[in-house]
Amino acid sequence: MTRNVAYQLSSIISCLFISQVAKKIRIFPLIFLLFSSLPVWIVAEVISPQIVRAYTARVDLIIDRLPDESYETTLRRAEATARAAAQRSFDQDILATDVSIIISVQSYGAIAPILALEVSRPQWRSRPDAQRWATYFKTARSLLFFETTPTNPVNIPPITTVAPAATTP
Repeated sequence: MTRNVAYQLSSIISCLFISQVAKKIRIFPLIFLLFSSLPVWIVAEVISPQIVRAYTARVDLIIDRLPDESYETTLRRAEATARAAAQRSFDQDILATDVSIIISVQSYGAIAPILALEVSRPQWRSRPDAQRWATYFKTARSLLFFETTPTNPVNIPPITTVAPAATTP
């Protein structure tokens, strides 16, 4: 089904020129709407660029209990490890605004978290102290058999970490 529509000349103004212009004016808003959105988007991006997408860097580390090592010594090693991991995370990734680190200890086959460090970049910059920002798990001492030595320790090989080989430029 087709429909033939004939545009009538303007009845208000009898001038032929103005009637011809009126036909083109009807088409102009459609063209304007189609092509005006791209420049408006470009101007909006130039004036206010997108915000930076920041995130929390998460690190889980396991350290082994050394023979005849006390709980306090293991805790100090865990704090030093957490401090180094937090500093490394902030240094390696400039978009990380927060760091969440969980340090677990392996002792006689048992693994339990001993501390969690959650800190933001401004907090770490003002005071880079792991003891200040750490949360300690009180039950770790008994879960890791620090209070008593187990009678039959499970022989599980310790988890070893290997640092990547240094490359020379």
